[in-house]
Amino acid sequence: MEGNHLFTWLTAALLASFPTILVLRWLYGRIGLPNRKPPGPPAWPLVGNIFDLGTMPHQDFYKLRPKYGPVLWLKLGLVDTMVIQSAKAAAELFKNHDAAFSDRQVPDALTACKYNQGSLAMGTYGPYWRTIRKLCSTEFLVTKRINDSTEIREKCVEKLVCWIEQNIASSQVEGRSGQVELAQLLFLMSFNLVGNLMLSKDLLDLSSNQGREFFNAMNQVMKWAGTPNLADFLPFLKPFDPFKVRKNMAKDMGVAMNIISSFLKDRGHESLSTEKVKKDFLDVLLEYQGDGKEGPDKISERNILIIILEMFFAGSETTSSSIEWAMAELLRNPESMRKVKTELESVIMPNKRVMESDMDKLPYLQAVVKETLRLHPTIPLLMRRNSKEDTKFMGYHVPKNTQVFVNVWAIGRDPDAWEDPLSFKPERFIGSNINYNGQHYELLPFGSGRRICVGMALAHRVLHLTLATLLWTFDWELDRSVTPGSLDMAERMGITLRKLEPLKAIPRKRILVKDEMII
Repeated sequence: MEGNHLFTWLTAALLASFPTILVLRWLYGRIGLPNRKPPGPPAWPLVGNIFDLGTMPHQDFYKLRPKYGPVLWLKLGLVDTMVIQSAKAAAELFKNHDAAFSDRQVPDALTACKYNQGSLAMGTYGPYWRTIRKLCSTEFLVTKRINDSTEIREKCVEKLVCWIEQNIASSQVEGRSGQVELAQLLFLMSFNLVGNLMLSKDLLDLSSNQGREFFNAMNQVMKWAGTPNLADFLPFLKPFDPFKVRKNMAKDMGVAMNIISSFLKDRGHESLSTEKVKKDFLDVLLEYQGDGKEGPDKISERNILIIILEMFFAGSETTSSSIEWAMAELLRNPESMRKVKTELESVIMPNKRVMESDMDKLPYLQAVVKETLRLHPTIPLLMRRNSKEDTKFMGYHVPKNTQVFVNVWAIGRDPDAWEDPLSFKPERFIGSNINYNGQHYELLPFGSGRRICVGMALAHRVLHLTLATLLWTFDWELDRSVTPGSLDMAERMGITLRKLEPLKAIPRKRILVKDEMII
């Protein structure tokens, strides 16, 4: 009997509490748990989700989206991590939470040589960072200076044409196929362009041993910056640098910095010479030099060197990579190649070189550049951000010191934003107002918000002029052993996203005579 009474009592208690349970469930559905984080795969103790990722984290994150949605939560070792993978989530981040996520989470490798302390890209958001940002945006990359430097860009691109012509001539003498590896030539061109803007002179040529040394050091710096590092996942290991990533970075970055330093020795701290009527960016930096006194408006000599180095890193590696991807996509898509050449022939006069002023008349070329940056953003996860404070984001709780990746590679493949997102179709941009200025969140190769790439306007000019010149001056073909369908498009991940196998193609000089093409 006692058992029956107990059963009856429990049943009555449950029935009495049932309305309360319903109310609690309703409230949970409305407000959720106060510390509810975005969805993501279960994490192992200590290592978290490290084993869910391979050598291409942007691709691995993308593969997790169908299961977990556009906002992904991971524990990478002991580090809280949020990944943004849709245009809608990116719009929420940059429009409504940009300030809360304006800091950087700095990889241990980029603390080598105290690089992060002088860097614009990796620096802590604050007074010094704002000073450097203002300097770059108002002195180096301001619209007037970019307009005034058109001749410099055209000269550097013409030198690239000369290098390719020299390769054609030597290959004919030696009986070679005449293939060129575009990545190296494009890097050297971009490097000289930045050199002219910053230091008023060419710095490298094909016969320069120092140029090859710098090119190799740059590749190594990018490799170490993009190398997965256990110390970034388990911060207590940073003092030990277990895989010597920081040590190797310090070595190769030191080589690069020494080369830049040697370029500066001739300049010293002298004032403008009578032959030099325009300031370059180094002149401006030296005006801000602190003579050993660091402050919001003063820059130490070491940090001047870091800023210059960063401009070369950013201006050379990213630009050359984007042009290489564009050329690869056009070689894979002969119909797109035909369309862009037809457009060039309708705008450029026969036997005339491409001018920067022609670019506004080339909408299909502009569409090719946009489509390339959609599929092949040079920094696929942008530079990782860091939450400055506990933040409520899209109904989720994001704790302070969460690292945030914006997977623009995945956003460029967002099926909610793009029709047939995996195909190369420049036509999708014809008649469209979508641009990469940071206001259209489905296309963010340069980022958005406070930390949008300061060099976007310059990159825009260089990408279009260089690509148009390569296509107007030469016909390009693949080696006989490679077809458009078999061209290897595999990626290699560093800080920038490059082709795993550098693009090699054969140029043939084009000459227009009476509207007929002669090769």
